[in-house]
Amino acid sequence: MSISAVAIDPRVANVTVTEEALIVTLSDGRQIRAPLSWFPRLAAASPAARQVWEPAGAGHGIHWPEIDEDLSVDGLLKGFPAPDRRR
Repeated sequence: MSISAVAIDPRVANVTVTEEALIVTLSDGRQIRAPLSWFPRLAAASPAARQVWEPAGAGHGIHWPEIDEDLSVDGLLKGFPAPDRRR
């Protein structure tokens, strides 16, 4: 009997930020969805600034240059909210 292994690739493929949630799609097809309230800097940013993101750390993180916010895929997978650094 043969067993097919599923390729796990936890790199960012796409990011969507709505008024309610951050949704990150990974290269292997998984989606991470978390409340936008967990990410105070993203929540406080304009909708236009939220849409300008780039992969960071070879795709293992996300960077929003217009608001200087960085999140790691590892932290998102573990369910860690971002600290409020606006103060």
